[in-house]
Amino acid sequence: MKLVDLVKELDYTLRQGSLSTEVNGIYYDSRKVQKGGLFVCITGTQRDSHDLARECAEKGASVIVIQREIQLEPLGGVTILQVDKSRKALAILSAAFFGWPARKMTMIGVTGTKGKTTTTHLIKGVLEAAGRKVGMIGTNGVSYGDVHQETINTTPESYELQRIFSQMLEAGCDTVVMEVSSQGLMLDRVAGIRFDVGVFTNLSPDHIGPGEHSSFEEYRYWKGRLFRRCEVGVVNIDDENTPALLEDHTCRLVTFGHGEKADYRADGYELLRTPDFLGVQFRLTGLDEMDVRVNMPGAFSVYNALAAISVAKVLVLPDQAIHDGLARTQVKGRVELVPISKKFTILIDYAHNEVSTESLLTTLRAYQPHRLVVIFGCGGNRSKLRRYGMGEVCARMADFSILTEDNNRYEAIEDILADIREGMAKGNKNAAYVEIPDRLDAIHYAIDHAQEGDLIALIGKGHETYRDRQGVKTPFLERELIEEYAAEKGIE
Repeated sequence: MKLVDLVKELDYTLRQGSLSTEVNGIYYDSRKVQKGGLFVCITGTQRDSHDLARECAEKGASVIVIQREIQLEPLGGVTILQVDKSRKALAILSAAFFGWPARKMTMIGVTGTKGKTTTTHLIKGVLEAAGRKVGMIGTNGVSYGDVHQETINTTPESYELQRIFSQMLEAGCDTVVMEVSSQGLMLDRVAGIRFDVGVFTNLSPDHIGPGEHSSFEEYRYWKGRLFRRCEVGVVNIDDENTPALLEDHTCRLVTFGHGEKADYRADGYELLRTPDFLGVQFRLTGLDEMDVRVNMPGAFSVYNALAAISVAKVLVLPDQAIHDGLARTQVKGRVELVPISKKFTILIDYAHNEVSTESLLTTLRAYQPHRLVVIFGCGGNRSKLRRYGMGEVCARMADFSILTEDNNRYEAIEDILADIREGMAKGNKNAAYVEIPDRLDAIHYAIDHAQEGDLIALIGKGHETYRDRQGVKTPFLERELIEEYAAEKGIE
């Protein structure tokens, strides 16, 4: 592909060379540069790849894209483009290189602090129930058809993102639903993408600190940038940050929530629990009316469902698809029910810190179980504060706890459990618990000792598929292990 075809939508200055230069690949990692490639110099928090421009030229790069001045003379025979923002240039060039795949699909972006992963899954479920072929990108990785890939970032780097879009399009996807992080917006990973629908779930302090955002206001600002690059914004009107987040928005707005001002609102809700279902139901009112049943527990599930319904209404999807999608969708590792018994309920969740654990247990306690049982540990070589916090919360809120391993990494399990015990003593010195260091043994113990009406929460690992001991990762998929043991024991 000629450079002139890649730069049609890029603002640049040609510093040397020719736009007729052939480009056979785009690179932002100097280690991967191949002959005839285009290398984009990026200034990061840890290093500046402008310092590697000469090295890339020597490897055979035909084009170098720069953001700041570099020594040009030694780079004879190389075409050099200068841009204002090299990360944005990487996004635009990558989109052009893959043929602008996002423009050929319906694009839905979901942002917010909590609920992004669940909301994207619910939207995907409704879309698929309506017959759409959907690609999904987010915390749980990339999925489309039978393809499942892990990602390093919630919103991948722009080149990787455009490559994924291209693969989804080639696989027949007509719609993409993705989590759009504040970092993804700030670092121009989604530059060049026009979203058909942008979704805002809620906002609370997060990702504030070195290498992320300097303040809550900055964090909110970047979340709000999604609504300057979408056609329709679907937003939670009940969140106190919504007005500030929407400042200078350029899209049409559709709102959801519990209040009378919401376009789509929930008229109360009811908790539902059966042997194979843990969720909520409510009456949708506002611009439309229907009874809604969601296969996920808790008050937040109502908001996530309202977001998915609002998107469905914007896209004019049939009501039956909404009903089917919301009733069937489960998120791996997020309050994931494993229906093995009519006597008790067992579920898997990713809660792995004090805040998420307290939120989960509060949600589960509302279902009034006979006992609320928690199986948990904490990761090794991580902050001890997490151990104290989770121990305190579980001692205070659970009826019975089973202390076990998580990913111990290079730390002794005995030391981790000792820290958890210290936290539990602070939360409730009389808390009932048992220590079973091997996580599989802990799961078996919980099942063997389950009582009628118990709700058992296996938390910490969620969607993870491995166990890390001394830096060695071995397969450990909790849902399968639970189902295998239930079958072995003949549990009904």
